[in-house]
Amino acid sequence: MLLTIPRQLKNFIGGDFSEPLSGKFIDVINPATGEVITQTPESDEKDIDAAVKTAQKAFLSWSITPTEMRFTILNKIASLIDKNLNFLAETETNDNGKPFWLTKKVDIPRASSNFRFFATGIMHFSNESHGMEDKAINYTLRQPLGVVGCISPWNLPLYLFTWKIAPALAAGNCVIAKPSEITPVTAYLLGQICKEAGLPDGVLNIVHGTGTNCGEAIVKHPEIKAISFTGSTRAGAQIASVAAPMFKKLSLELGGKNPNIIFADCDWEKMMKTTIQSSFSNQGEICLCGSRILIENSIYEKFKKEFTERTKALSIGDPLDENINQGAIVSKMHFDKILNCIEIAKQEGGKILCGGNAINIKGRCEKGLFIEPTIIEGLGPQCKTNVEEIFGPVVTLQSFASEGDALELANAGNYGLAATIWTQDISKANRVAAKIDSGIIWVNCWLLRDLRTPFGGMKNSGVGREGGWEALRFFTEAKNICVEF
Repeated sequence: MLLTIPRQLKNFIGGDFSEPLSGKFIDVINPATGEVITQTPESDEKDIDAAVKTAQKAFLSWSITPTEMRFTILNKIASLIDKNLNFLAETETNDNGKPFWLTKKVDIPRASSNFRFFATGIMHFSNESHGMEDKAINYTLRQPLGVVGCISPWNLPLYLFTWKIAPALAAGNCVIAKPSEITPVTAYLLGQICKEAGLPDGVLNIVHGTGTNCGEAIVKHPEIKAISFTGSTRAGAQIASVAAPMFKKLSLELGGKNPNIIFADCDWEKMMKTTIQSSFSNQGEICLCGSRILIENSIYEKFKKEFTERTKALSIGDPLDENINQGAIVSKMHFDKILNCIEIAKQEGGKILCGGNAINIKGRCEKGLFIEPTIIEGLGPQCKTNVEEIFGPVVTLQSFASEGDALELANAGNYGLAATIWTQDISKANRVAAKIDSGIIWVNCWLLRDLRTPFGGMKNSGVGREGGWEALRFFTEAKNICVEF
């Protein structure tokens, strides 16, 4: 098949590509060059209502489609994503600003893995039964919810879009999906892929637009039974305030301000190499990045010196250049926000060890949005810089004297998504991991993901869990049936 990107993207509703009913479109800009790539629909409640109606019709047959048939179709979607790896990766890079080598290595392969994983998983998703001696037997059916809403962010566009859609479809639901209006192109292409793969019309509907118009219409629609959302804590709170009184199921994967705890007995070289990655991968635009680096006193100066040197050596440039480490910031609004956060850090008394500036790239990317990887020290745990999510190539350094001190710093603040622990003492690692208020803990590694494991955060980092059986349970309703002997 030949994937194509038109001058104006269209919504994918009922198996057809159609313009938004409002006739309004938004420019989609390549953040590395400042050029308009295409335009995306600015859809509203009328488009969502049309999508819901077609999804409800499709649900009547999709919900009873044999599991093996669902497996076959979802697996074919995964294969078509793999087949179009290079085109999808380059499209993602142009849309988002991240390095081309990264989208080829991580983003697009993970998108196909999401479909393949849940296609296989639904084949093994079983119901439970409970015998009551000689009285009765209880068995539990897990049935699809109906029409569900999936809203994904701009930082890992196709990666996180498919992470939500795949389990919903595998479980027998029909989906109204909204990608970010900032990075919508690979979601549009997914519609073409699903059509080619033979996904029945109306099972997946991809509707484009802003959160204010399109996203809010999804959340408010009375026939959409559940909302799976990844994005900011502010947006998550707004969604919860609307959806909770309507008794919709909610899965909210929100922000993070993740601690990276480095003890003196760590594997130094492995820690240093991985900490560079966990600080600045994807321009720091990953909710799992370790933005607060906590270092044991005895190695603080050594760490600061070497970490700063390695950070200064990172190359920033044209995302299509295979030799660069960092690409462009996703949008002008986010670019300005990051620079403003760096200014606030200075005002709070932070010392910039390296970076802190916007940079100009010559040639094709002279109008692009690029920021140097930035390291800040000298700020306490309660300052704004260490409390609020920046979501960019900015990290802070703090020192600690003891295990208890490290835990106090790690648990400061309102987020609890992820944490990383570096130590060769497995007992200490287990003690600290058990006491950190985070949903995901990595010990001597980072971003090592088994898709069978639960994914999500504590406190202001979200509600519910994604991944593995957790996702399939979220997208199904449990019904217990008791039969007396």
